[in-house]
Amino acid sequence: MKIRLLLLTLIGALVVAPFSFGADEPETELETKMDKIGSAFRTLRRQISDPAKNQDSLAKLAVIRENAQASAKLEPAKTAEVPAAQQQKFVADFQAKMKEFIGLVDKVIAAVKANNNEEATKLVGVMADTQKKAHGDFQKKKKKSS
Repeated sequence: MKIRLLLLTLIGALVVAPFSFGADEPETELETKMDKIGSAFRTLRRQISDPAKNQDSLAKLAVIRENAQASAKLEPAKTAEVPAAQQQKFVADFQAKMKEFIGLVDKVIAAVKANNNEEATKLVGVMADTQKKAHGDFQKKKKKSS
């Protein structure tokens, strides 16, 4: 009896699992690039003030810059939610914001290369603010899973 109950529970879990874990929309190329930026940025924020980690910080900044440049050539998924007449401007605004972000990355790179970690730390804070605002403007709202 216990084995049947266990098997029934296991079968039920296997039937329900694909719907509860994989129900999200497929990830876009832009989301993949942004995930790489986010991962490198989280590490960078923790270590940017430490001059001993400047080489690793430069490596993280290279990943951020590379993926930001690639992202600037893509369109956000939210573009489809914007009225057709405004989509071109929306994409242009996104690309301009990405170029601004890349400019900040270049400034951080220059500060780290000059061993000016205090300035680099301030600039990383500006990058974080820019990122937060841009996500509000251009990122498609995620549907809450139940």
